[in-house]
Amino acid sequence: MDKLTVNAFWDDEARVWVATSDDVRGLATEAETVDDLVAKLKIMIPELLDANGYPDNLNGDEVSFQLKTERSIVTHRHAN
Repeated sequence: MDKLTVNAFWDDEARVWVATSDDVRGLATEAETVDDLVAKLKIMIPELLDANGYPDNLNGDEVSFQLKTERSIVTHRHAN
């Protein structure tokens, strides 16, 4: 299995990071920080792969994933 891609964006209204993945069916989670999100993903991804019947990869039980984050931020050019 190649490296999986997980996409995360900052939900400004809910004040959480939201993660989903086209590579892992059923993956949808949120957390207040990126570190908390990664901790959740380390548990959820293997569980979902097992639940979805994905075959074991060639690296034993290692699962590699790439977290791509996106957050829009507004700043001002001139101090008020």
